[in-house]
Amino acid sequence: MVCCWDDVAASLSIVVVLLLLLLLGGIFWYYSCGNDGAKGGARIPKGSSGWPLLGETLDFIASGYSSKPVSFMDKRKSLYGEVFRSHILGTPIVVSTDPEVNKVVLQNHGSTFVPAYPKSIRELLGQNSILQMNGNQHKRLHSLIGGFLRSPHFKAWITGDIQRTVKSTLASWEHSGEVLFQAEIRKMTFKVLVKVLMSVDPGEDLDFLKREFEEFIKGLICVPIKLPGTRLYKSLKAKERLLKLVERIVKERKFDMEEERSDEKRMVKDVVDVLLQENCDISNEKQGQVQGLPLDIICGNIIEMMIPGEETVPTALTLAIKFLSDSPHALKHLKEENMELKGRKDSSREEISWTDYMSLQFTQNVISETLRLANIINAVWRKAVKDVEIKDYLIPQGWCVLASLISVHMDDKVYENPYEFNPWRWEEMGGTANSSSFTPFGGGQRLCPGLELSRLEISIFLHHFVTTFSWVAEEDVVVSFPTVKMKRGLPIRVTPFCLNVA
Repeated sequence: MVCCWDDVAASLSIVVVLLLLLLLGGIFWYYSCGNDGAKGGARIPKGSSGWPLLGETLDFIASGYSSKPVSFMDKRKSLYGEVFRSHILGTPIVVSTDPEVNKVVLQNHGSTFVPAYPKSIRELLGQNSILQMNGNQHKRLHSLIGGFLRSPHFKAWITGDIQRTVKSTLASWEHSGEVLFQAEIRKMTFKVLVKVLMSVDPGEDLDFLKREFEEFIKGLICVPIKLPGTRLYKSLKAKERLLKLVERIVKERKFDMEEERSDEKRMVKDVVDVLLQENCDISNEKQGQVQGLPLDIICGNIIEMMIPGEETVPTALTLAIKFLSDSPHALKHLKEENMELKGRKDSSREEISWTDYMSLQFTQNVISETLRLANIINAVWRKAVKDVEIKDYLIPQGWCVLASLISVHMDDKVYENPYEFNPWRWEEMGGTANSSSFTPFGGGQRLCPGLELSRLEISIFLHHFVTTFSWVAEEDVVVSFPTVKMKRGLPIRVTPFCLNVA
């Protein structure tokens, strides 16, 4: 009797397994071959959504750890075309490697596409985040910050400040011998960043901001669980501590502005001033106008603005030195251009201006080529708020669309020998740094307002570094996931041309 029941149980187990396999197979077929809905002449792009639940997430992540992070896109592009569908991080998604489609996605915002970010980022930044802000409020804030960063007053002031910071940093390297470049450059750029945002000088506040900010950003890409001891919980606590300090700075500045009570418009010196001045202007307008930002939102956005500044410039500078170390011909050309500027300014005893730095054409080509190869922002994620048709493709409402910027930057149809560091290509292309095929700072309404400032900071450092030191970089490799960085931090051995870099 026992044997009979064992046989029945075994048979039932086999049936259950077979049913599960059929069910999984059906789901897999549905994601891979079915669900090709169409609307009018447009169809959901071809593709595969991979395994149930997991989708193609594992392949997507694995490519980020490989020497060719664009391999995930390239493989599917060869199978399904430049626009294809997938299923990544639990989300059905349309992936575009087409520059024209990317341009439409980047430019159409608010009524068509809204930002889409992993849950950990949404949890850390909160519902009032500038990244998730839409419509007129975002447009106004973006315009205010961009206008300030492009103003002649700011350009003159920040150029001198960055020069002093760079010279101080290089002076500290004179007798160091070996420098862990990536870590040291982060310290330098963070000083510039908090000066632009809050006018914080070196000292206890700066040290506190850097320490807590580093703890905060560790949770941007993590498992979104907020239990004590988890990565997200620790990062949220770090944000609370950051907010307390930023709130103190903002309230002190607000008090100072109210105490002045001047009829003349106050000269703004940083982003905190810009946002507080805007609130003052709005409070003097008639009722019914756009409301000013509450102080807690200003403080949260100040912290949020530290994120791209902390990543873009130090990463670009680190990779520029890596690429130049591996390309002696490009380094020689860069050094000659900057030595010529240095000699000219030394003779005339003039300060180097923003315009001088930005007119160094080969230096700007080096920066463009570094940004193209680095792909610090490798993709932009959006979510369709309604069915969207682009070039006969249908992006269903609620689906995410990933505009792959790295795929365009590394496309051999757009850039000859795309994996080669070749600053001269920008001379041949006419320096098309704003085309739809070159988008290192995003595009559309959310084009980074600090892109000119980023180029300036990189230009200033490269100028003073190549005219002050020779160096030898140790072997190192680029890691592209979860963020772009050098695996060993790019150790370099520096030798000063002379003892006095000031």
